[in-house]
Amino acid sequence: MNPTLHNPAGTNKTVLDRFLAIPQPDDKVQAMYIWIDGSREHLRCKTRTLDFEPTSPDQLPEWNFDGSSTNQATGHDSDVYIRPVAIFRDPFRLGKNKLVLCETYGADKKPHPTNSRHSCNLAMQDPKVKALVPWFGIEQEYTLLDLDGRPFGWPKNGFPGPQGPYYCGVGADRVFGRDVKEAHYRACLYAGVKIAGTNAEVLPSQWEFQVGPCEGIDVGDHLWMARFLLHRVAEEFGIVVTLDPKPVTGSWNGSGAHTNYSTEPMRNEGGLDHIVAAIEKLKVRHATHIRGYDPHNGEDNKRRLCGAFETSSINSFSYGVANRGASVRIPRHVGEDKCGYLEDRRPASNCDPYVVSGLIVRTTILDESD
Repeated sequence: MNPTLHNPAGTNKTVLDRFLAIPQPDDKVQAMYIWIDGSREHLRCKTRTLDFEPTSPDQLPEWNFDGSSTNQATGHDSDVYIRPVAIFRDPFRLGKNKLVLCETYGADKKPHPTNSRHSCNLAMQDPKVKALVPWFGIEQEYTLLDLDGRPFGWPKNGFPGPQGPYYCGVGADRVFGRDVKEAHYRACLYAGVKIAGTNAEVLPSQWEFQVGPCEGIDVGDHLWMARFLLHRVAEEFGIVVTLDPKPVTGSWNGSGAHTNYSTEPMRNEGGLDHIVAAIEKLKVRHATHIRGYDPHNGEDNKRRLCGAFETSSINSFSYGVANRGASVRIPRHVGEDKCGYLEDRRPASNCDPYVVSGLIVRTTILDESD
């Protein structure tokens, strides 16, 4: 717990440890089912007991939940089904216990309208897409808040010093909440999430972690599980995580989910030509991508993509080498090597990675148009 916060929901973790130390029967496994709720940006979870240790999602039973309490159904027809699609180790309960990522399905057993994974996976399984082996890496920015909604570590009646010393900073006057970042990193590694790294960001109390490289649908699975772990770890400290793209108004950086993308031809010698060709396709569908790059059809990103604070303008498309003010950046070493990947800087921090990655392959590989 964070002793500086008054948390009415706080409990004594030492007492909890006494009960978690009770030996778990060898033939019992706790499986926490996790799904995306009706907001399309928040997660829900509940746990069931199994009498075996699952090794693949198809071994796990379908389950259901009250969709009227998650904005996914009405009260008179409230059951929504959840089907396991990915399994991770549980860093909280340890042992054989599992975290289970699920897709949602309606009463008719068809994909629920909030089930963006299903559509994304259809695109990723297309033979044309699979042949090009798409890789993704997503840079997830987030901000830590006190329970009163104020950024963690900020003065209650004022503001910290201007941006500058906080990015990748070191020192108690430059970084806030490193314990959460470190605990989350270790939890991800234990769980099997493909976390690639972390760093403090430009806004004080803002952090970033990276997931990838992942092929196809895996980037969405791993980022959603990393987000779940982040919220769950912060809960232990009595700290709130926000993925709001502009958590503080004014002269402060927002939060994004910069998406790095490549296909096999892009990664091979001479791949820069393929990168530029993909960027030109992204340019044509700029408005469509903007609508898909946050859960509110671009309304969240309007506050962030203002053409300042390392962002492009939401109203226009641009790209360039090493340009962090562009819609799409070609990293400098990619420009020098003439192969590698592109960085789409438009996705908001609260984007759905299934929607983002699905849009990118549909535009650049499947040549979908508006």
